[in-house]
Amino acid sequence: MHVLVSGAAGSLGRVITVGLEGLGHDVVGLDLVPAPEGTTFPWYEADCADADAVEAVVAALTTGGRLDAVVHLAGAPEELSLPDELTSHVVTTAALLDAMVAHDVPRLVYASSNHAVGRTPRASGELTEAALPRPDTYYGVAKVAAEALMRLFADRHGIDAVACRIGSFLEEPASVRGLSTWLSHGDGLRMVEAALTTPAPGFAVLYGISANTRAWWDLEPGRRLGYEPQDDAEAYVDRVQAGPDDEAEAEFVGGPFATAQFVRPALRPGTSP
Repeated sequence: MHVLVSGAAGSLGRVITVGLEGLGHDVVGLDLVPAPEGTTFPWYEADCADADAVEAVVAALTTGGRLDAVVHLAGAPEELSLPDELTSHVVTTAALLDAMVAHDVPRLVYASSNHAVGRTPRASGELTEAALPRPDTYYGVAKVAAEALMRLFADRHGIDAVACRIGSFLEEPASVRGLSTWLSHGDGLRMVEAALTTPAPGFAVLYGISANTRAWWDLEPGRRLGYEPQDDAEAYVDRVQAGPDDEAEAEFVGGPFATAQFVRPALRPGTSP
């Protein structure tokens, strides 16, 4: 497949782009910053919040050829002001979807977040894709809105759109909560590959975690799309130290985001996430 990956220079993007290329996909990177040293695939520098810039990239990639999918990983990973979060996650998603419709790109795979349902109490039991939106932050609100945009474009334009509600994407779990929410690098790639290649998913949501023994979220939605995680955070249990905040972090599925008090600075003029 010919795949455009936004946010390709980020921690998730670097793993996914290299992994997809290794699986034989034709990868193109898109980010605000130059390609990391050693990058072997084409790269565009552009702001995904700039609809004209996004349109130009997608137009260039579809002139005389075909773009099969966009993997949208771009966006600020921390809590910001509400306008900044909406720009970072909703405006960017809309720009990509508009360009996709204009140039007949049929599929979007999106890095959503567990924080879209982060204020759901853990006492509610295992979380399924039927859980109602319950964001824990402005960041979570923006992820909910981006998922709603994907549903709109799936319904109105026939786009296949898979929202991956990612847990804790790390080399290994770093907390007791992480033993439930961890997504390994290998499973992160398996998740995106499944979302890219599953036949005709329409709009779908999966929970982006590994096959963790202590998982809080239902893996069945991902398995229906072909995502078969191979790793289990339990393999690292001896390395994870108990902490004073473990009980509080287990109260809501969003962990510390669900109760933390954030300072939300505005972006400097002329910048965007």
